[in-house]
Amino acid sequence: MATFAYGRVSTKDQTTDNQRIEIEAAGYAIDYWYADEGVSGKVSAMQRPEFAKMLGQMRTGEKLVVTKLDRLGRDAQDVGATIKMLASRNIEVVVLQLGKLDLTSAAGKLMLTMLAAVAEMERDLLVERTHAGLERAKAEGKTLGRIPKTTPEQKEAIKAAYASGETVSALARKYNISRASVLSVVK
Repeated sequence: MATFAYGRVSTKDQTTDNQRIEIEAAGYAIDYWYADEGVSGKVSAMQRPEFAKMLGQMRTGEKLVVTKLDRLGRDAQDVGATIKMLASRNIEVVVLQLGKLDLTSAAGKLMLTMLAAVAEMERDLLVERTHAGLERAKAEGKTLGRIPKTTPEQKEAIKAAYASGETVSALARKYNISRASVLSVVK
């Protein structure tokens, strides 16, 4: 039976190479490698293009190897549903961070539930810290988001020129901004 390996990273500037190397270093001969790059762990496993393609190729009794549980998802329900679906197809799931634990056994299910819940909690805490940081920055008077392309004086000049009949295209060229930026100033 074939050994499938799956990797996932959240952004396009990351790579799954280290995950593949880690799986091979653990002694697994990878027959089929699938990786979703630039796909958040919040996207359910079945909606990830490469994961879905891999499932279509896997047969009963084969093996799936991942480096960490969060490669399958960060949501406890999604991870649980994915493992349950794989177990129903008699596909062995090996998560390197868990060692050689059978995730379909009673102990494996308990461990899986606990780890998925911890991963979900970590994700929630990250979101909370991000929001707290943004609120603190706002309270300190920092401007969030992109730097404006026009100064308040330029905005007033654009409004006045538009009111006197100058076209949006002409104003965009004059201030070296897009037509959409001009329209957002004059409305």
